[in-house]
Amino acid sequence: MKVSEEKLYNKQGYRLHILPSNKYKTITIVAKLKSPLKREGITERALLPHVLQKATNNHPNIRSLQSAFENLYGTALSSDGSKKGENHVISFRMEVVNEAYLNDSEPILEEAFKLFHEVLFDPKTEGDGFDPEIVSREKQTLEQKITSIKDDKMSYANVRLMDNMCAGEAYSLHVHGYQDDLSSITPKTLHDYYQSMIQNDLLDVYVIGDIDEAQIEQMTDQYFSRSNSSNDDNDQVAEVKEVTESKEIVEREEVNQGKLHIGYRTYTKFGDDDYYALQIFNGIFGGFPSSKLFMNVREKHSLAYYAASRFESHKGLLLVFSGVDPKDYDQAKTIILEQMEAMKNGDFTEDQVNETKEQVINQLQETMDNANGLIEVLYHQMISGAEMPAGDLMENIRKVTKEDVVKMANKIKLDTIYFLTSLEGGE
Repeated sequence: MKVSEEKLYNKQGYRLHILPSNKYKTITIVAKLKSPLKREGITERALLPHVLQKATNNHPNIRSLQSAFENLYGTALSSDGSKKGENHVISFRMEVVNEAYLNDSEPILEEAFKLFHEVLFDPKTEGDGFDPEIVSREKQTLEQKITSIKDDKMSYANVRLMDNMCAGEAYSLHVHGYQDDLSSITPKTLHDYYQSMIQNDLLDVYVIGDIDEAQIEQMTDQYFSRSNSSNDDNDQVAEVKEVTESKEIVEREEVNQGKLHIGYRTYTKFGDDDYYALQIFNGIFGGFPSSKLFMNVREKHSLAYYAASRFESHKGLLLVFSGVDPKDYDQAKTIILEQMEAMKNGDFTEDQVNETKEQVINQLQETMDNANGLIEVLYHQMISGAEMPAGDLMENIRKVTKEDVVKMANKIKLDTIYFLTSLEGGE
């Protein structure tokens, strides 16, 4: 969504997105580093954001760095890694108080940019690698996170669905990395990967708030320019896999509640003409509490503790999640599949289409009212090459007809049914 005020500049080693807005009392700065999803390096990418946030050469321990942030009126920096189609994106986010609203005239924004630069471009090193103590600690934390996914059965079932559904495709790679890799990662090998990432990843920097554009441009040039990077788009286009036959996988663990997760291929991605119809389809099918999945599987038949769907808009997947009693597997599966058939047959009303359009638009407006949410929407559009004014996006949602939704439903193909059940549970 190209919000009318957004300014895009191609800079030395990065793309700058300036969004002047007097709606916010703070200034939000987000840096996004994008690279093709690959098995090699995925664990390093999961580890790096946490290592980088612990110390810089100027603030050589966590206490010193945290204190520097706190001195800027409680400014905080957060980070995460995510999959966007067949690409991996590391995001660093900072929210800074706008000094225009303060009584004193401290250069808060300048100091915040300085700290952001230190974290990203001048992390603490020892010899030819990162600080060994920090790397060791963060490896342990990441290992705990990876093993804890097995304990969170909903997350685990989703990982196993992707393992099976997207086997051989980059999208199946685990965003938190792999336990097996951790022992071979050293402070030096991690630093080597970091140097490659900081030079070769596609870097986008967003700044949003009540700002002086010329001042922001000058600061970002000073603190984000990469003289040794051409900032080429390294986009890896998602594979489009034709489903010839769906598969059904049942795995057994010590669980009380079965996890029935189903994966479909939509053959529709962000930027496609029928993407708006997919949004409405998903809302009616399983995206809202008024949806078919929620009303039929959970409310009417009391078969599920939860039942919902969401779509992955850069890979073209639709995922159904439900928690069911192991003995109810067959009945729950049948009813879920029936809801998809009902969508294909147009078994829903014009009123439902109109209500869902309003819900989707309200959800989008809520997202865009938040600075980080707005940046996410803009970044989605940037990497899909489908930028458009906010008004056009809303208008395209409003234009969706019942016929469009039925047409969309009939493009969707069942790929994988995955059921995680108890050791003695039914299939």
